[in-house]
Amino acid sequence: MDRAEFRFRATAALRTRVGRARASLRMPAWDRGNLQLDPAATPAPARDALNRRDWRGAHRALAHHFATRPPRFPLNPNGLAALAARVRGAFPDLSTRRAEGILAGRYDLLGYRDVAVGSPPDWHRDPIHDRVAPLAFWDSVPYLRPAHGDHKVTWEINRHQHFLVLGRAYALTGDRRYYLEFVEQLTDWIAANPPLMGINWASMLELGFRCLSWTWALHFFAGAASDDDEQPWVVDLLLALETQLTHIEHNLSLYFSPNTHLTGEALALYVTGRALPELGGAEHRGRVGRDVLREEAARQVLADGGHAERSAHYHRYSTDFYLLAWNVANASGDPHAADVRHAALVQARYLRSIADDRGRLALLGDDDGGQLFPICGRAPWDCTDTLGTAAVLLDEPSLALGQLPEETYWLCGTRAGLETFRSDGEAAGSTALASSGYYVSRNDRGDHLIFDAGAHGYLNAGHAHADALSIVLTIAGRPLLVDSGTATYTMDAERRDRFRSTAMHNTVVVDGRSQSLPSDPFHWRTRTDACCTIWTSQRDRDRMAGRHSAYAPLVHDREVTAIHGVGWILVDRFTGEGHTSVAAMWHIHPAWRLDAIEGDAAVLRHLDGAEALIHASAPLAPVTAHGLEEYSPEYGRIEKGICLACALTGPLPLALVTVIPADGRPETARRLASTVQG
Repeated sequence: MDRAEFRFRATAALRTRVGRARASLRMPAWDRGNLQLDPAATPAPARDALNRRDWRGAHRALAHHFATRPPRFPLNPNGLAALAARVRGAFPDLSTRRAEGILAGRYDLLGYRDVAVGSPPDWHRDPIHDRVAPLAFWDSVPYLRPAHGDHKVTWEINRHQHFLVLGRAYALTGDRRYYLEFVEQLTDWIAANPPLMGINWASMLELGFRCLSWTWALHFFAGAASDDDEQPWVVDLLLALETQLTHIEHNLSLYFSPNTHLTGEALALYVTGRALPELGGAEHRGRVGRDVLREEAARQVLADGGHAERSAHYHRYSTDFYLLAWNVANASGDPHAADVRHAALVQARYLRSIADDRGRLALLGDDDGGQLFPICGRAPWDCTDTLGTAAVLLDEPSLALGQLPEETYWLCGTRAGLETFRSDGEAAGSTALASSGYYVSRNDRGDHLIFDAGAHGYLNAGHAHADALSIVLTIAGRPLLVDSGTATYTMDAERRDRFRSTAMHNTVVVDGRSQSLPSDPFHWRTRTDACCTIWTSQRDRDRMAGRHSAYAPLVHDREVTAIHGVGWILVDRFTGEGHTSVAAMWHIHPAWRLDAIEGDAAVLRHLDGAEALIHASAPLAPVTAHGLEEYSPEYGRIEKGICLACALTGPLPLALVTVIPADGRPETARRLASTVQG
């Protein structure tokens, strides 16, 4: 611990101890008189009203100010009607179903659908497990304990990203019910969450997400405020926003979670600091946020553009973070954000590589189901919105996939030409993402394979899985071999560990053991890194190989050959001494059903009628025990897929060969198998 870290930790600890002592004597309360605005950026009528403690007068003056001032944020309240007209013109079949659900107190939360949450919700309750977190001082809330519910679910509601859904619906329809619902929920949340008290003050990242949602909401709804408003919600929003931002800055995850937690917190400081100069300390916070974003880009973004956590989901998060930061830098005229743009660009290019041609992300590593900008209800594995927005903001059309999605209009609505924007048609090719350890084989018929031959994870590897030398495979746009997902973090320890175990990935289990062993939901007792030994890419084929020694002295080598338009050959070799048992695991997407197993061949049929075949050098068998056939496409949602195992027992050395023909035909499988040497 160097001097800077010691000073930061000591100051934070002292501040927390003093705050806890004060809270034990008297419940903290909000005081509108504590709102400090920058006089240089705030209109005189608003300042005068605040000085008179005329809260409704200040509310009216501030709402008018935000609705009419020059924009410093991607969404311009003064141009909201024109933007909504553009969106309606580009997407004539728009729905406000999700906003109507919110009015009825029903939400989609992560992988849970149509959940009865109430209106307004109980902000401290996990409605899935019907458990409530205590209203304790923020650093004393045991949010990881299942007895208080799943913190991911509770926090998902309290991110207030559904305010964006209400804002979208209001902009598109002009229906004031959406505005009134927002005001009621904001007012209720502030009343139910005194400063620094409860679960909703315990994670700085969650405060950051909420601050971003409130910033969007302010720009969506400032023009809707009227003299009839009973609640001075603009005053209350700014006061609570300032308090939360100060709490984030005092407790940045510089030494606690210096990963996407830290960059998300820095994003909130930067965005609000640049977009809301009216807040006291905004310039300072904007500078702190930008500095952290730049420093963490150098630390967390690898040379190939991948995020260091080796999770596709968290990489998408990081890409969205830096895209929003660059967007706000443009809107607010920040001349010092070139590093932010570069981080957004290299991460977007990496994202295009690991996504298939329909924008689908494989579930590499953890996936908690959250998103930065879930305004339209897109599935978390669908990153066409991120890629479309990146194509526009970074002026790189090849990143986009087809027509720009609706989200890009809300994020880039001040730009002309969105309706006629087209990708330049340049298809992504096979590539080695060597720093991250992923090797991508793809072709123009929609086949897409990712081979994992890299490091286990980043820092404590909290979001890593035991998946060395695993693959995922999409055939002609249809996911076939899939990672099983995440399912849960803290509510079911057995399921948490099972979903990140080796047996739940498309790799090989030796003697029934996982390659790496977990210790708690976000740590590992042992960790296995793989390394790439071969990578070649030619016009008609890609060849890649890797190795790991998790089962030392046994060594596992896997070689993958993709012959474009023909199929895939996987050869697993095991060297060492002694007698052992190996099992190659194959996890099939639920859209496929198992038609038949004929010894060493499994025949699969897709819901749309397409056929696939997996042919192995040893008998294949379905596995239904121990939950190995489970698949979690989104956090909290579990479906039944198919798990196949190809097992072999004997003295070392051993080898397994698996072939998957692109056309699903047995004769193609036999032809592929005949090419294997040794």
